[in-house]
Amino acid sequence: MRTVLNILNFVLGGVFTTLSWLFATLVSIVLIFTLPLTRSCWEITKLSLLPFGNEAVHVDVLRPDSKSNVMNAGGTFLNIFWLVFFGWWLCLMHISAGVVQCLTIIGIPVGIANFKIAAIALWPVGRRVVSVEEAQAAREANARRRY
Repeated sequence: MRTVLNILNFVLGGVFTTLSWLFATLVSIVLIFTLPLTRSCWEITKLSLLPFGNEAVHVDVLRPDSKSNVMNAGGTFLNIFWLVFFGWWLCLMHISAGVVQCLTIIGIPVGIANFKIAAIALWPVGRRVVSVEEAQAAREANARRRY
């Protein structure tokens, strides 16, 4: 089912959102001072291409032992920079694609996936795209560790 939904996403506009993320990735490579954003751009490019079966999870959830206040502060600074220069137009692109996709019955699941990616587009630094199963296992391990 995931494969069918991913193909449907690609056909119903996912190709354009993926190309937009790829463009943002290339811009972040060309502009030297935005190189730290490249990893996040690439991760969300993968999510935009294959949103079903994948999930964006913060690195603190995946590796809670490697939390660092300095890295979190740097990530917050990069996210603010991202929001001003790239995030808002990528978010608007996902929202508009989601609205258009939700106009058709068959496109509603794809539109909802685009709305989820729109939220991630605003604040992507520190997120990694992993399978849904891996994300669930990481959350369960963190819950066991806390309690």
